[in-house]
Amino acid sequence: MDLWSSRTGFILAATGAAVGIGNIWRFPSVVGRNGGGAYLIPFLVAVFVFAVPLMILEINSGRRTRTDIVATFRSVRPRFAIFGWFIVAIVVVILSYYLVITGWILAFLMSAITGSDITLASFTSTYAPVLSFTISLGLVAGVLSLGVREGIERLTTVLMPLVFAILLGMATFSVTLSGFAEGVAFFLTPDLSVLADPLIWSAAFGQAFFSLSAGMGILLTYGSYVGEEMDVPEAAAIIAVADVIVAVLAGIVIFPIVFTFDLEPSLGTELAFSTLPAAFSFLPGGRIVAGAFFGLLFAAAITSAVSMMEVGVSTVRGATRYSRRQATVLVSVLVFVLGMPSLLSYTPLELSIGGTPFLDILDNSVGTLGLPITALIISITFGYFARAEGVRVPRIERLTIVSTKYLLPPVLVVIILSQLLLGFDFPGWHTLPRSILDQAALSAAILGCLILVAYLLLRAQRSPPP
Repeated sequence: MDLWSSRTGFILAATGAAVGIGNIWRFPSVVGRNGGGAYLIPFLVAVFVFAVPLMILEINSGRRTRTDIVATFRSVRPRFAIFGWFIVAIVVVILSYYLVITGWILAFLMSAITGSDITLASFTSTYAPVLSFTISLGLVAGVLSLGVREGIERLTTVLMPLVFAILLGMATFSVTLSGFAEGVAFFLTPDLSVLADPLIWSAAFGQAFFSLSAGMGILLTYGSYVGEEMDVPEAAAIIAVADVIVAVLAGIVIFPIVFTFDLEPSLGTELAFSTLPAAFSFLPGGRIVAGAFFGLLFAAAITSAVSMMEVGVSTVRGATRYSRRQATVLVSVLVFVLGMPSLLSYTPLELSIGGTPFLDILDNSVGTLGLPITALIISITFGYFARAEGVRVPRIERLTIVSTKYLLPPVLVVIILSQLLLGFDFPGWHTLPRSILDQAALSAAILGCLILVAYLLLRAQRSPPP
């Protein structure tokens, strides 16, 4: 049986799953688009009142069953297996375009190391993204083929301390910039008037859940490798605090640069791949700063990609007799095929639908709506239907149960319906820190999927427990 070698190993691996590009490039962008420091209030509420209890529920559910996500759902009700497959499909599709962005980051990292000039426009005007995507996918597959301890745990044991070291070093450097005081003031000074805007709260929920990998089945999968001696609530709290620290440090790093060079703080992809690299060239030791920044992004992206692919690998192993390496190869081929349309949408082929790049379409549909739907499924399934033993946590039982059973589902339902029926766009739920697609245009197809999920849930509710 695959198990983490220690409590520290699990915490670092789960932190690696949580700390991704969303913390570093999307968090400052969403803060910039949502009133600066006031956004931190709903974000912290979303993290500690809603996301952490769901994390605890996921980890304990995985530890109870000691199996993959599909089998875990099946153990609750046989018909619930379809929900497990649904979540695996969502995560694998997100991974397929997440690795495209990871490939962009790798290209910019190599440019910083070699001292060559690169822009996102020049990079995507060639087929070089295909190579960087393939390398990124190969690195993730190589790690997973080594197993839980020798692969995932060893990678995160090296990279997560490195991420914190780079962030602390860059934050120290940002203190020397002329825009430090103005940037930190914008970042941390709250404008409480924006708290009346429900879109701010939804953006905060999206950031919290995506950032912490809550509701995606990742922690359920990682929880199946957790030993019985683990204090899950304490571990979840540590992971959440580490995730918040990374997000705040990223803001302290980026906003002083933004204000030093009079950049637009609400920019997303353009900020990370265009304006910041240009600003780095004017800084003392700019090449080193650029290398540190993109090295930080790449480390965060790889650890998150590993956790997403592990959901698929674990599921394939549970459904077949494949070895870990065989399952990794199969999932890698699937991700490569699924990633092609997104990858080619940012090459000379410019694959698009209605003028919108395919990658953006996936991010605005599967990413934006898929995540709250999967979180809702997990919350309802393990909050209402799962057997109580091994799931409830005595010391914080009341908070966990109240949050995951009574508070979280209505909030997620409102968010989902607002996106589907009203066409609201919630930037916090995107992988890319921007949105250029009318969400309402996708409502019909995704609403049909949601109705199907609801129907299956109602049918499963009527079935007797196993």
